[in-house]
Amino acid sequence: MRTVVLDEYQKTWVGDLSPSATDRAAAYSEDLGQRLRLRWLASGELEVEATSYIGVVALDCVTIHIRPKLVGRELAVLRMLDYASGLPALRHMDRLRNLPNQGHDLRDLICLLLTVECEALVRHGLRRDYIRRQETLPAIRGRLLADQQVLRRFGRLDRLECRFDEFDSDILDNRLCAAALRVAAHSARDEALRARARRVATDFSEVCTTDGLDVRWVAQHLTYHRPNEHYRQAHRWALLLLQAPGFTDLLSTGGPSSRTFMLDMNSLFEAFATQLLREATHRTGIAVRAQESLSRSISRPDGRSYTSITPDIQLVHGHGPGAWRRSVDVKYKLYADRTIKPSDLYQSFAYGQVLSSEETPTAYILFASDRDGEPDHVVLRRLDGVPVAKLISVGVNVPRVLETLGTPRLQPLLNRLLDDLGGHIQWAFST
Repeated sequence: MRTVVLDEYQKTWVGDLSPSATDRAAAYSEDLGQRLRLRWLASGELEVEATSYIGVVALDCVTIHIRPKLVGRELAVLRMLDYASGLPALRHMDRLRNLPNQGHDLRDLICLLLTVECEALVRHGLRRDYIRRQETLPAIRGRLLADQQVLRRFGRLDRLECRFDEFDSDILDNRLCAAALRVAAHSARDEALRARARRVATDFSEVCTTDGLDVRWVAQHLTYHRPNEHYRQAHRWALLLLQAPGFTDLLSTGGPSSRTFMLDMNSLFEAFATQLLREATHRTGIAVRAQESLSRSISRPDGRSYTSITPDIQLVHGHGPGAWRRSVDVKYKLYADRTIKPSDLYQSFAYGQVLSSEETPTAYILFASDRDGEPDHVVLRRLDGVPVAKLISVGVNVPRVLETLGTPRLQPLLNRLLDDLGGHIQWAFST
């Protein structure tokens, strides 16, 4: 299978292909088109335009591999995922540093991490728990369901409707891992990794099934406690690989697939920046609120809500109408090399007007960058020159931040981030 590699936001043209009808139809897929733009040209070439999504799309005639560029390569993305999850310890950092950074796409690396975690679970002993079952049995086991017995088998004593609890390994914790291992075993590009995943998948298949497993339902209903806490990391990679929208909504809603694995860097950077701000404002009295809707900001003359607006992040200090508030719009865009788009300016100015009670409201844009830079200030003025709103755009040097995660060198970067967002944030609430 021919493989084409390109970076995010890059466009390329691929010739000498023999597309199937499915390949041609993929160019018109609304779901795929939001993540990767494909166009079959009259010349027979395939035009491929990447967006902010990275990952792998396998057509019948070619495999398209979109690599991250702005934040680093695949290992950097995994570090971002690790940090954005908000776990207290980055247990994968040493392991990630030892992983090969060449020849493996993001899906292969996640398959590897999933396999390693599941191998540890097998060594530890797969968890068992009580499962409530309802079956028709020749003898009473557990509780006799009298109403079901009368409705279904009135007058019969050879078959009894029973409900009982069985101590078994066929539980959601194991079934989720088993489903992800099956995908890893036939979707990883590396042959040795596929074989390794198959071996672990066999261990899980001996104790549980994946029939009828609704991964999205599992993602929404998984809970952790002391007996299953050690499954959390394996479930993390499993949900990513299965593309279930339960892991901070980072992935598409296409469901489990061995042909498509795409990660939205917009959503990932937003989660990463949110966690970064929470750590930076720790013990400052500032609350970091993500995706909190402002339902009454745009209303009709009588006060009825017309529509709602939702800043990516709100920085809040205090309570009630007099609380200090600022909006932070998070953008995974190349604003280190270009001016901010008018649509993003309008949006941020509106957020500032809604949230801030100052004479000149202030709003912020936080964008991803691959280098340090000075904050940029933009002012909205009336025709008479009076300023009515101010915008501060700040770049986050993501590669540098990732290098310092888990070390004392991160704190100076967090302090600088607060300074760049406006020095008054740091000193206004420190007393």
